[in-house]
Amino acid sequence: MNRKEKEQTISELQRQIERYKGAVFANFRGLRVDQMNQIRQRLREGKISFHVVKNTLMKRASKGTDLEKIIPYLEGPTAMAISYGNPVSLIKIFLDFIKTQPLLEIKAGLVEGQLVLPQEMKAIATLPSRETMMAQVMGTIQMPASQLAGALINPIQQLLYVLETHMDQMAAAEGSGS
Repeated sequence: MNRKEKEQTISELQRQIERYKGAVFANFRGLRVDQMNQIRQRLREGKISFHVVKNTLMKRASKGTDLEKIIPYLEGPTAMAISYGNPVSLIKIFLDFIKTQPLLEIKAGLVEGQLVLPQEMKAIATLPSRETMMAQVMGTIQMPASQLAGALINPIQQLLYVLETHMDQMAAAEGSGS
């Protein structure tokens, strides 16, 4: 690769890592071409880009970015997957693939700028989706409000019931007095 091609590759890598939400770096040594195509296909379905990268070029491209944290893990053959959407789905795809293809080894990852090691990815993968978590938070917030509303409405309903009963008794007394 000549100097101009290297500069173009670095520039392209920098463009890709500007807007990422999650990234996973993995060692793909030992995987056959068809196995690499399987992981590429799964990632493509999730709208996740996947590239084999030269460590020296990745190190240069990551200077001054969040990805600089990954430099110590850029040794040996490296594949990079970048998600511009939900980083949890990226991690889940990798962990699911590793169940059937254990030769793919996760080196490290980044989730919204935070370094994530392989053992931490397992914990992240078990998290519910963002939408589910938001619904749970909203339900937790709404519960006290609905309980307060019930506590405020209950005495009013009881008062209305007492008044209605009293009015029915007065109407019955008037009806029997006529």
